[in-house]
Amino acid sequence: MTDSLAIVGAGAAGAGAAYALRDSDVDVTIFEKSRGVCGRAATRRKEGCRYDHGANYIKDADGRTTDLLSELGEDGLVDIEEPVWTFDAAGQLSEGDGDRDAHKWTWEDGITQLAKRLLAQTDVHVDQPTRIESVERGDHWHLTDTDGETHGPFDSLLLTPPAPQTAALLAESKWNDERLPALIEAVGAVSYRTIRTYVLDYGFELDVPYYALVNTDKNHAVGWLSREECKPGHVPDGETLLVVQMSPDWSTDHYDDPLDESAPTVAQMVAELLDDERLSDPEWVDDQGWRYALPDDGAVDDVIRSAEDERLYFAGDWVVGDARVHAALWNGIETGERIGESLRGD
Repeated sequence: MTDSLAIVGAGAAGAGAAYALRDSDVDVTIFEKSRGVCGRAATRRKEGCRYDHGANYIKDADGRTTDLLSELGEDGLVDIEEPVWTFDAAGQLSEGDGDRDAHKWTWEDGITQLAKRLLAQTDVHVDQPTRIESVERGDHWHLTDTDGETHGPFDSLLLTPPAPQTAALLAESKWNDERLPALIEAVGAVSYRTIRTYVLDYGFELDVPYYALVNTDKNHAVGWLSREECKPGHVPDGETLLVVQMSPDWSTDHYDDPLDESAPTVAQMVAELLDDERLSDPEWVDDQGWRYALPDDGAVDDVIRSAEDERLYFAGDWVVGDARVHAALWNGIETGERIGESLRGD
């Protein structure tokens, strides 16, 4: 008999788990609340441009990520060559330390290719847009979405949304188990940094030697700035497209400010940081808020793995406490492998 698995979330972790089960006898369904995949590793198109406005690229911490991306197909794969520099609270720019410049992977079609290519290797059904509101455990797992529709039964359940959303989902669950309060507490204890991203387009090219700038002392309103034109296929020749991610404090304070009011302020900050007054007047702007962008730490491992005998699993960057795409990816893959072993009875 074929076993079944429900995965909530089609981000890097959820797609990674599905990929790990691609050759197993497991029927996998992913429920994704948005119309896209890959979560905060997001790509958007506008005015002839393509830009990665969440996670900017995928790092390779130990070599295995590069091998995996190559296996998924090297067509359109991009390793950003230009370096990442740093700046301080006073706006003083400095060359980077080299550690940020090992490999910086994305694709000509955008970073969402990560999840798309992982899922293309599987027979997974992605049900979207479907927002799961509650889960129930009886003999099997059942899921209910915000439209009141019930999905299931499933033998196993994997939850991959950001920790606050996962904790809220657990709080709405119908599962009579003494471990549930501890799970809610452990997952809910993971704190997050909020990031608001601004995208600024200009009808000229910047002549600078770096791909990106990162604020290392955490005392500038701008946290990160990168040039999408350094990625082949993203920006038309002769243009500059800046992805500007504001600091967590600034983002929290200005999260709901209207774009037409806040974008000029951000553009002026960018002009001052790069000492180029032309940057105060972009051709067009875009933005995206990420309320749960970057986890500060990880959940207590023995607690979140305590319900695996009930075939309840968790995966994501917040599980390992590392706010990186590759961390979410490999945690998802490793969790998927563990699910496969459990369903096989290994």
